[in-house]
Amino acid sequence: MVRNEQEMLKMLMDFAKNDDRIRLAILEGSRTNRNIPSDPFQDYDISYFVTDIDSFKTSDQWLDIFGKRMMMQKPEDMELFPPELGNWFSYLILFDDGNKLDLTLIPINEVEDYVTKSDGLFEVLLDKDTLVKNKVLASDSAYWIKKPTAREFDDCCNEFWMVSTYIVKGLARKEILFAIDHLNEIARPNLLRMMTWHVGSEQGFTFSVGKNYKFLERYLSNEDWETLLSTYSENGYQEMWRSLMVCYELFRKYSKSVAYTFGYTYPDYDEAITNYTHNICNSVFLSSDQK
Repeated sequence: MVRNEQEMLKMLMDFAKNDDRIRLAILEGSRTNRNIPSDPFQDYDISYFVTDIDSFKTSDQWLDIFGKRMMMQKPEDMELFPPELGNWFSYLILFDDGNKLDLTLIPINEVEDYVTKSDGLFEVLLDKDTLVKNKVLASDSAYWIKKPTAREFDDCCNEFWMVSTYIVKGLARKEILFAIDHLNEIARPNLLRMMTWHVGSEQGFTFSVGKNYKFLERYLSNEDWETLLSTYSENGYQEMWRSLMVCYELFRKYSKSVAYTFGYTYPDYDEAITNYTHNICNSVFLSSDQK
């Protein structure tokens, strides 16, 4: 049987209450964000501030009380992926009942630094020593769309159009994985950034479109949403060329709108890069049978 939120949080809090090493317990992430609809796939992001991290790390047996594990990862104990959390230590656990727990142990002397640098999405579940002095109201304002400066707008345009030439080069050389990575990792994220700025310019800069732009669909026309999704078709050279050209069209449409709204200058190299792309694409298909 799947444990509900009340059961999970009670279990996590009871454990913290009964372990003297744990002085502060905090809930983080989407479960603290009132703007995110609740669903069964939300993680339980929990941080325990402890007096002795090493005593927890000597064995994983203490984790058994939380339930039977389907799989666990300890990011700070991996060789292939170097740790990124400094003195912190985390456990990413998927339980047999489908619940997911991301549990982080943090040294007790880092409470002030944690609160100062927090993104604002956390709630205090247990504070044995009143370590968090001020009342905390969870907010996702750190992730709201922000109005771009003229320089940020220009940088986004510059990055999109320059990296597009790398995609063109990859396709011309028949290095499709190189081209796909540059489209997925650099060019399209800047397209999504520009589309989000457009959404903010129309509806205000007082909300978030979510991690990885996951709520962007809500604010686009059905036509533009379907057009955007079509650019994820990358199963061959012809599809890649088409996806790139469609990204050009979308970027041009949205960046010109943002430029007009804020009085920014839209760069003239759009036309030059587009012509360059068409010329290379035409020459490739004239000289070979890319499929």
